[in-house]
Amino acid sequence: MSDQGAFDTNVNTLTRFVLTEGRKAKGTGELTTLLNSICTAVKAISTAVRKAGIANLYGIAGSTNTTGDQVKKLDVLSNDLVINMIKSSFTSCVLVSEEDERALIVEPEKRGKYIVCFDPLDGSSNIDCLASIGTIFAIYRKTTDSEPNEKDALQPGRVNCFMLDPSIGEFILTDKDVRIKKRGKIYSLNEGYAQYFYPDVTEYLKKKKFPEDGSAPYGGRYVGSMVADVHRTLVYGGIFLYPANVKSPKGKLRLLYECNPMAFIIEQAGGMATTGEMNVLDIQPDNIHQRVPVVLGSPEDVQEYLAIYKKTRV
Repeated sequence: MSDQGAFDTNVNTLTRFVLTEGRKAKGTGELTTLLNSICTAVKAISTAVRKAGIANLYGIAGSTNTTGDQVKKLDVLSNDLVINMIKSSFTSCVLVSEEDERALIVEPEKRGKYIVCFDPLDGSSNIDCLASIGTIFAIYRKTTDSEPNEKDALQPGRVNCFMLDPSIGEFILTDKDVRIKKRGKIYSLNEGYAQYFYPDVTEYLKKKKFPEDGSAPYGGRYVGSMVADVHRTLVYGGIFLYPANVKSPKGKLRLLYECNPMAFIIEQAGGMATTGEMNVLDIQPDNIHQRVPVVLGSPEDVQEYLAIYKKTRV
């Protein structure tokens, strides 16, 4: 902090952080440009969300997206913002959005070497009640020399946290080299689907609620926005579960732009992310909107779940 009071004159913004890391890597600067364009889109989405009630952006837009969810007006706006900002950065060749059934192939004159998969407004079912929502994205490098196509998106550091400061319009570094706790005290899943749970989930929950060793039971927390639930798990430790069940035997969350980004963050922070059968990041996708089960969080919590999973699935 400077000697000029509470105002930091040497603040580490996300833009500054990305530029510094890009210089260390001695790269072309293309990834830095792409990240900055995504940051601009997210800032614009943040402003739109704050003004949504005034601007009449709440409610349903009258259609469904490719995964069957009703599309909110803010979803449509957010999707357009992300697409337009990324395309105008000349850094990407393929864009995959939760809102669009097909991958978007960027025009030849605007192409770069990266593929971006994103959920422009995760947790949008919470918009009308003002609960937490957010944007999830994953960046992949194109690995072939052929013309960009949908298959390019089918690919299998440290964690730093930034917070948007509206007063200067920048993301500020608030937590550096974040590490998740080895074990937490919170579980997070939608227990409204309890009648559809497989035995492994039912048994694990029973163990957390009624521990046989006399220890305190785990607390249950669930927002319904993956961004919020995984962020809480990262900060406090514990476990987040969106497993397969009788109703959704292949899982519910999307691999490329929900599970992969979150699994990467959790693993880089020292945690684990699994489907039960394998590491989430080891999955070879077969389609851009592929759904998978996911269990992630503190390593000891996830390992405890896996032990029950393997026992009940034999």
